[in-house]
Amino acid sequence: MPSAPDNAALAALLPGTWHLGATNFAIWLGGDRLRPQFRYDLKTADPLVLREMVSYTAARGVEKTFVGTDRLRSHHHGGDSFVWRGAGLHCFVTGRWSVVGATEDSNILVIRRAKSTRASAGVDVIVRDETGSHAFRTKVAGLSESLGLTRGEFASLTWLELAD
Repeated sequence: MPSAPDNAALAALLPGTWHLGATNFAIWLGGDRLRPQFRYDLKTADPLVLREMVSYTAARGVEKTFVGTDRLRSHHHGGDSFVWRGAGLHCFVTGRWSVVGATEDSNILVIRRAKSTRASAGVDVIVRDETGSHAFRTKVAGLSESLGLTRGEFASLTWLELAD
């Protein structure tokens, strides 16, 4: 079983822009939200708090962005997860997610999202550098177990188009 990055590693790992390469998270599978990107900016390292900006291309080519804050929380049953709270019009929207695996070069992360009142549970596989779709899929397939993906999760992923 892989070990998820610790708090200090997450503070160093997450900041920057990430591209969604594969997912089973319903929000990205409807065809109306294309080329999603996640940008994390470090607000504080201890406690770990991030500013998250999610952008995508909507219908008719319109760029959309929503912003939120991610706070790392420890759970009494063990493990840590981020609690996301939206900003602006999304201020009442919350969600939980955790990084369950990362490649040794820190270019690919697997994020597991918990079910919330507004969204189903899901898995996102994000990549820092836009690599070709085939190379990305091949790498994730070879490392799926060490990235924290179950066989069922891997089989359920929809692979999104990355630059080739």
